Amino acid sequence: MAEKSIDEIRDVTRAALVRHGAADWVAGHVADAVAKAESVGNKICGLYYLESYCQQLESGRVRGDVEPVVERLRPGAVHVDARFGFAQPAFARGLPEALDAARECGVASLAVGHAHTCTSLGYFTEQIARAGLIGLGLTNASPIVAPPGGKTRVIGTNPIAFAVPDGAGGIAMMFDQSTTTVALGKITMAKAAGEPIPEGWAIDRDGAPTTDPAAALEGSLVSLGGMDGGYKGWGFGLMAELLAAGMTGGVASVDVRPLKAPEGPPHDLGQYYLLIDPDTSTDFAARLAQVAEAVGADAGARMPGQGKTPMEKIEIEDGFWSQIEALARD
Repeated sequence: MAEKSIDEIRDVTRAALVRHGAADWVAGHVADAVAKAESVGNKICGLYYLESYCQQLESGRVRGDVEPVVERLRPGAVHVDARFGFAQPAFARGLPEALDAARECGVASLAVGHAHTCTSLGYFTEQIARAGLIGLGLTNASPIVAPPGGKTRVIGTNPIAFAVPDGAGGIAMMFDQSTTTVALGKITMAKAAGEPIPEGWAIDRDGAPTTDPAAALEGSLVSLGGMDGGYKGWGFGLMAELLAAGMTGGVASVDVRPLKAPEGPPHDLGQYYLLIDPDTSTDFAARLAQVAEAVGADAGARMPGQGKTPMEKIEIEDGFWSQIEALARD
């Protein structure tokens, strides 16, 4: 095992992306997101994606040298055309305008369209919260989820992220979760490791529960609340679908091709964010404190996102790190 610092991970990611065709400023934003994911143990959204990013830069599936176009369509509505580039730099270009809009109007939307997969939505909503606003984010993905009682895949894992500022530049609460029982990446990682998955995560192509990750990938993931048929998670997944596809100019999940395929059409995904200024209410800070106190009344209980300290160094398999270094090597 090799112990690597988060800075080393950021640097090698940036170098690999630049080597494969990304502009330096674009690579910097994507590398920051990869490093952030690794620092909190979110391996699915970290270096796990780097080879795919590089392959898709070379094939043209993602454009690494485009300048996103930012427009304020209404006083409280900001739209960013990512132009088939990465989501991270597109968000970075649109965020200042969206923050201004939310402070002026009390609430604003930031719609990012024609983008590559954003991987971790919490990376974005955290930035909104650290700027002092409440952030809600939604996106969609390739179809892997059938409706309760059905077998035909219609939507993706369609995550939702939510972050609340603490009033002092920090985070009072944050969660980032798929609207399925588990994220797709955990299924693919289980398959790669030759390990079974717990029952209740997925069904096979015939609609029967399965513990075989390969059968799960041929079938459907189960929406949140699977014990009740997944209706609750299905509703949230559809909400994310309609906002992420319908309000951004991105495609519906049924038209999204496999995200990590080296070649093919651009992802053309949308990410939709709501930014809310808590200062429009004189009661928000007091209610936040009240709820946080109630949550913390029991030992071991905490607000989502609290009690986590980002790691400065992580351990990585020697073989995997060699592959990562090779991507960055001239």
